[in-house]
Amino acid sequence: MTENSSGKSRLLLVEDEDSLAIGLEYNLQEEGYEVIRAEDGKKAIELINSQNFDLIILDIMLPYYNGFEIAQKIRKRTPQMPILMLTARTDIKDRVKGLEIGADDYVTKPFHLDELLLRIKGMLKRKQWYKTAPDEDPVFTFGNNEINFDTTTCKVRGKTVQLTYYEAMVMKYFVKHEGKIVSRKELLVNVWNITEDIETRTVDNFILRLRKYFEPNPSKPKYIRSVRSAGYIFER
Repeated sequence: MTENSSGKSRLLLVEDEDSLAIGLEYNLQEEGYEVIRAEDGKKAIELINSQNFDLIILDIMLPYYNGFEIAQKIRKRTPQMPILMLTARTDIKDRVKGLEIGADDYVTKPFHLDELLLRIKGMLKRKQWYKTAPDEDPVFTFGNNEINFDTTTCKVRGKTVQLTYYEAMVMKYFVKHEGKIVSRKELLVNVWNITEDIETRTVDNFILRLRKYFEPNPSKPKYIRSVRSAGYIFER
């Protein structure tokens, strides 16, 4: 993790609403994080280009650059940076768009502070889980696909694709449990470190993205299949 001299994880909070940002910044600091705030998209880009962070909390509706545009810029510069999006929009299309662009998770406003803190804590633990699940061979192949879990890159239909950490972590979990049914709750606990019952379609949206990468026909998956009322199963 990127830590300052006091050992604190560094978070970038991109939020233009003062009443929300001030309270959120205070509570994050109370949790032991160092928090840097950007009030608009332009300032966020400047900070992202000049400083290092462990996680970015990103509002969608912002001056100059919106959250979708910023997420795209982050992914081009640091593909594996954890991004948590804050959105006041309830349309599932906006949430899916954020995840497709590269956000790792989202929270809808108004949100419960405990939920947000839980999501952040879980996201910051991702590397610990990832590194404590070593592979004898970091390169895994199935069909015409190849994943390098060390670099979190994959080769798909002759193209190289950079996976986010969560995409790689989901695939690593599937590979380690090949042939077994994996429930959504199991993925939330072991990949996202979410241990409480929190309503989220994050898992389903990630599965859709992974199918677009790896399946010859995403609408009729052969590798990552759904098991009705149970979850998913990965098989080569």
